Amino acid sequence: MDDTYTLSAIALGALALSLPRVRRRLELSRAKHRSLAGHSRMAKRVVAQIPGYAYDEAGFFGSDGAAPEVLARRRTGFARLAATLAERSPRTLEATAAARESLSDLQFTNTYRVPFQYGPYLREHLATGSVLSASSGVQVEDLDGNRFYDLTGSYGVNVLGYDAYKDCIDEGAARARELGPVLGAYHPGVLEAAGRIRALSGLDEVSFHMSGTEAVMQAVRLARYHTRRTHLVRFAGAYHGWWEDVQPGPGNPLPPRETYTLREGDERTLRVLRTRRDIACVLVNPLQALHPNSAAPADASLVDSGRGAGVDRAAYTEWLRRLREVCTERGIVLILDEVFTGFRLARRGAQEYFRVRADMVVYGKTLGGGLPVGVVCGRRDLMRRWRDERPADVCFARGTFNSHPYVIGAMNAFLDRFERPETRALYEGLDERWNRRTARMNARLSEAGVPVRVANLGSIWTVLYTRPARYNWLLQFYLREHGLALSWVGTGRLIFGLDWSDDDFEAMVGQFVTAARSMQSDGWWDGPETTNGSIRRRLLAEMLRRRFRGGGTGSTATG
Repeated sequence: MDDTYTLSAIALGALALSLPRVRRRLELSRAKHRSLAGHSRMAKRVVAQIPGYAYDEAGFFGSDGAAPEVLARRRTGFARLAATLAERSPRTLEATAAARESLSDLQFTNTYRVPFQYGPYLREHLATGSVLSASSGVQVEDLDGNRFYDLTGSYGVNVLGYDAYKDCIDEGAARARELGPVLGAYHPGVLEAAGRIRALSGLDEVSFHMSGTEAVMQAVRLARYHTRRTHLVRFAGAYHGWWEDVQPGPGNPLPPRETYTLREGDERTLRVLRTRRDIACVLVNPLQALHPNSAAPADASLVDSGRGAGVDRAAYTEWLRRLREVCTERGIVLILDEVFTGFRLARRGAQEYFRVRADMVVYGKTLGGGLPVGVVCGRRDLMRRWRDERPADVCFARGTFNSHPYVIGAMNAFLDRFERPETRALYEGLDERWNRRTARMNARLSEAGVPVRVANLGSIWTVLYTRPARYNWLLQFYLREHGLALSWVGTGRLIFGLDWSDDDFEAMVGQFVTAARSMQSDGWWDGPETTNGSIRRRLLAEMLRRRFRGGGTGSTATG
């Protein structure tokens, strides 16, 4: 009897001790995004089961079951589009093909420009160029003299305009020429740059790095070092570079080990932050305000028209305010990743735009004046890399090319330009200007009767599609035909420099609308009436057939 009582007491005691851990685990599970974006290990398992296959010619044109008359229009339109692009840019296409043999980056982007089932047939019959020779104003030029309005923004670099950055690079080289590429010691321009960046960020110290990815890595390392905690929190869909801890699921050979991917804007996430003791820092990418809890959009993922986007600035500001409160309460480091958005939303960046004060801010891209850079800004107590009381316990970071004199020179030239009256004028009414331009574009698209709309966060746009369809990813090629240059993610992200005039914008809108009308005329949006859900179910059934039976209508294996 006594033994039974003792065993029962031990069992009850163990249960009581385990209940808090179980509760915290359940809270963590509920705070994770319900999609695969919040479950990196499950995402990798699912991705491993997706078979590689490609549509044959019939499947390429008729994957949505369109009528024969529509298929005929598509074939005619595709042949014309391919021929036009080939005839216009023979030298550019030849150089791109040659570069592809050596550049693994180009091979990757070329392969993942469209949904994988369409890729082999598209690459065989329609070529695009990736080599440019010049930029001027808001346009770029290929090797054949074709000029395009640039909607790439150089992945975020181009805030002030390419002409401004060319000047910054020239001025920076002149400032650094006497010292040259001497590394280790500092060019005196470092003092000037550090002071001005501290003033812009409102933080105490800075450290220079060679890329945004590297700077984010160091910010997280410092947060872990000073809090003596292990885990970082990122939000579903947010991008913080290509390194392992912040790249969940697909795209990473191993799942993140000490990372929680939680829901942004969710009370359950705040509860996790309040109750767990292992969280060192929270990473916020302000660009996620445009598509909270969704991965960065790319045309390679446009299997239907389910992409959504839109900014509720007041709601996101309130979310960041509450997040700031919890991080302060729990001693969690709040890191604002402004590698992409820095100085684009406002002069002092997202801190000013969303009225939030971060413990650390990471900059990159545009701050280098056109040259590669990453910068960590932080509170003095977080930036220190050693402990006086434990001299062997350090947080080491030292890159060979950190604070390169030519980069620092270009950075100071950019910061000089940033203070000019004409640059300050670009920020007056900035948000209203780009919201107005977005509304103007949507009005024109509506008048044209095409199933395309745009959403924006300042001068960053995402293209949306209002009719369920399988071929939205083709719009990027029609836009190219009509003189608009996009990055490899296609219509998922369009980035404008702040130097766009109203005249340039109106010209771009006209070309964009003409391209969309051309695509509509060629029948790509004339498939059977359907829903996004039915498209996904049909695609899932197709993949399952390929996975378990090795076959499927209108497709061939990719090997």
